[in-house]
Amino acid sequence: MTAIDPVANLSTLIRCPSVTPAEGGALAALETMLKPLGFAVERVTAREDGTPDIENLYARIGTDGPHLMFAGHTDVVPVGDEAAWTHGPFSADIADGQMYGRGAVDMKGGIACFAAAVARHIEKHGAPKGSISFLITGDEEGPAINGTTKLLEWAAAKGERWDACLVGEPTNPDHLGDMIKIGRRGSLSGTITVHGIQGHAAYPHLADSPVRGILSLTQALMDPPFDGGTDNFQPSNLEVTTIDVANKAVNVIPARAAASFNIRFNDTWDADSLKAEIIARLDRASADSALRPGRPPVRYDIVWSERPSHVFLTRNNALIASLSGAVEAVTGREPKLSTTGGTSDARFIKDYCPVVEFGLVGQTMHMVDERVAVADLETLTRIYETFISRWFGHAAD
Repeated sequence: MTAIDPVANLSTLIRCPSVTPAEGGALAALETMLKPLGFAVERVTAREDGTPDIENLYARIGTDGPHLMFAGHTDVVPVGDEAAWTHGPFSADIADGQMYGRGAVDMKGGIACFAAAVARHIEKHGAPKGSISFLITGDEEGPAINGTTKLLEWAAAKGERWDACLVGEPTNPDHLGDMIKIGRRGSLSGTITVHGIQGHAAYPHLADSPVRGILSLTQALMDPPFDGGTDNFQPSNLEVTTIDVANKAVNVIPARAAASFNIRFNDTWDADSLKAEIIARLDRASADSALRPGRPPVRYDIVWSERPSHVFLTRNNALIASLSGAVEAVTGREPKLSTTGGTSDARFIKDYCPVVEFGLVGQTMHMVDERVAVADLETLTRIYETFISRWFGHAAD
């Protein structure tokens, strides 16, 4: 039966150069795998002014509930210095038990294994007692505008409803079975601009250095800590990621200074309460005269990045227990339930149904010589196959 071999599936997908925003043949290859299994496949191109068009794929087998969604992306990050790769980034070469290629773990490998798991389930048991769908985007590694959000909206508008979702991102730090992601911290970014008065460095009384102001404001953002963490999340953490004055002369006090920051926050906060806290800190720090004795308060403004990612935690026992049990049954490991790491498309899916994440070991994702152990592809396929049977058994109860 086509698609039953995860190694062959992944080899086919890696050979498609689907660097965001290019489809690269990856969605066409997946469609070829799924149609013989009985999936109805639709290709959806999403558009928005100022962004590249993105091809996406939605496939479903079955018409009744319960309905399990598998979500992921076929787009990959650029290869970097191709000459630094020991095997071609789109070659899918196998050497010493490892398959090399961009997207091997992030996350064509997860897609390849889930397709194989569904094929095996159908071969052994026939069509699922419910429905399975693939929701696959082409811009998760890009701006994430014309991918999962648009595809979810399109599918929901045509009447699609889901009972649970598994995202196949690489969640395991060291070994398959280490970790399931049951939630994610929120993410909020912004840029502060401090306005000063340009002048000669030898005559500071005639100028107002914005550098002194930006130092006071950024320190206030980083100290004290925002919180001590919660039962399910580590402490919120803010990092100042850039400080820029665009000044090329060492004897000129610049007119402005800007700093960008990103905070990953837990369920102590939502985006609105966090913005209020940040502004309160900036307002207090703007009046601090330690670095600017005798000066009026720092003049600043702040611009928030669009679309903050909201914190979420999945509590669906049928979903978590089915996946945890499948992982332990196949690997012998009891997976840690975690909310660590960055954001993923799960942040969009959680508005439609309970969602968890589990995939390959992510140690080489986005690196030169990204690769996956061939043995892990078989193991992950067995986990997914076991999970499918367990979830439909739990969901039907």
